Amino acid sequence: MQEIIYFGGGCFWCTEAVFDRVQGVLDVESGYANGHVSQPSYEQVCEGTTGHAEVLKVSFDPAQIALHTLLEIFFGTHDPTTLNRQGNDVGTQYRSGIYTTSPEQQAQVQAWVQALNQDKVFGAPVVTEVLPLDNYWPAEDYHQDYFARNPHQGYCAYVVGPKVHKFLHTFAAYAKKGE
Repeated sequence: MQEIIYFGGGCFWCTEAVFDRVQGVLDVESGYANGHVSQPSYEQVCEGTTGHAEVLKVSFDPAQIALHTLLEIFFGTHDPTTLNRQGNDVGTQYRSGIYTTSPEQQAQVQAWVQALNQDKVFGAPVVTEVLPLDNYWPAEDYHQDYFARNPHQGYCAYVVGPKVHKFLHTFAAYAKKGE
């Protein structure tokens, strides 16, 4: 059995590089979600006029990894307390968001965010948008597997690489063998 959920944690290159290394994740795809334009281009999304967030489509096997574990990794590898921003990436397209594909996912994610806020886990309110998936479009081919293909590119070396390192250090138990 396979489930799909969509994570927006800022730049999709970072999110993809992390979740591509998670046991039980079957496939990842960078894309754009929850905007109002059909088939948006990267340039359009970057202008901030389409309403889309950069997201990662995560296909996973719930028998191998639970949704709550994916949520733990997601919230542990980006800042869910900054509105429309991750580091130097600023704009609505970089918002923290989780886009669900079933009422059960929606309820579980909303309860998770509520518990994070109630327990003041981050010392500031979690602003992660939690909505059903709407209007998803895959990103252009050159965005797919970007970090794997361009590990020495500046952004990858200085932004994506440290996020991957943090994942491998903090969540080593969930990393695919050989990572």
